[in-house]
Amino acid sequence: MLNVGDSLPKFDSLNQDGISVSSKDFQGKKLVIFFYPKANTPGCTAEACDINNNISELNKAGFEILGISADSVEKQKKFHEKFSFKYDLLADENHDILEKFNVWQLKKFMGKEYMGIVRSTFIFDEKGICTRVIEKVKTKEAAAQILE
Repeated sequence: MLNVGDSLPKFDSLNQDGISVSSKDFQGKKLVIFFYPKANTPGCTAEACDINNNISELNKAGFEILGISADSVEKQKKFHEKFSFKYDLLADENHDILEKFNVWQLKKFMGKEYMGIVRSTFIFDEKGICTRVIEKVKTKEAAAQILE
């Protein structure tokens, strides 16, 4: 997984509206990237909504926000519209960004092993340096964890 002190990996992906979003768009800005397993599932909805409900506090702290999963642009759009998120959701169907952050990993659930996204949050400063990694994300307290 990406560590504190690492640089923001270069990426380009489509947001929920099919518009290209690049890591370059965030040069000189503080950035929070949260990775979630699947749009419109209970835990992911709780996390994304908590961040959205606290977006003004996060913005006051200077943060830009991006949510990323392996869902399609269409699924991200439905999720985005359903909850009126005030930040972009990126579709990473080919796992390019997920692999750069090393959050696409072998997971175990009920005795079965499968590849999936490890729910995690990365915070970058204005220079694109990772200042914090939150590996144990509390879905209903995600914004508070970011603001700690």
